[in-house]
Amino acid sequence: MPQDIPTGEIAKALYTINRHAKTAPEPKHLYHIKKEAISRLLKEKKAEKIGLHFSDHPKFSNQHSTLLVKVADYYFHIPPAKEDIKGLKHLGSLDQSYRNPPAKMSLSQAKKAIYQYIGWKPKKEKQTRQRRSYSSSYFTPSSLGKMEWPPTKPHRHF
Repeated sequence: MPQDIPTGEIAKALYTINRHAKTAPEPKHLYHIKKEAISRLLKEKKAEKIGLHFSDHPKFSNQHSTLLVKVADYYFHIPPAKEDIKGLKHLGSLDQSYRNPPAKMSLSQAKKAIYQYIGWKPKKEKQTRQRRSYSSSYFTPSSLGKMEWPPTKPHRHF
């Protein structure tokens, strides 16, 4: 069961995660935990759906909308559900002049707070070092020094 974390702290953590996700090389996990946390906040009535915005980043050259959600003093966009598209007011294009209040929180702190809130446990990945196979058009590996000793195959004697 998730612990009772103040909604303002969750909003700051979401803001930090969202900010990092926009520049991360692999943002999939960050966006996933953001969406999970916002979904839970909406279920608990701690967040409010405001309306729909046109996205600044069209998918496959097609314009699409994102759901604007307010959590404490912060605003976030998540993918809308079908019922959101049918039932919510469309607000048009994004207003670039508005900014969320700044939040001073490290990414590790933010992830810890969101993990605690959504009850998510990160999987322990085994660190395995993979050997790179060396390949070069100029280098052909030698077979010197690769003889088996003691010999495992019997040699034919003529």
